[in-house]
Amino acid sequence: MKTIAEFVKMKRKQAKLTQPELAERAGVGLRFIRELEANKETMRLDKVDLVLKLFGHTVGPVPFKRDEE
Repeated sequence: MKTIAEFVKMKRKQAKLTQPELAERAGVGLRFIRELEANKETMRLDKVDLVLKLFGHTVGPVPFKRDEE
């Protein structure tokens, strides 16, 4: 499974957008896009959602498998 950072970077490149272009279209700052693609651990979900919506996706809960001990 891809991280959000990997997903956004892949989609941005597929759309042939630069980071500044993506930031402008999503209505977020360039620094935010750079930090998002660098997989910064703390991000504002509302802004992440703005970026994902450009690619037809949204933030949501995803199940994960916990290690059983």
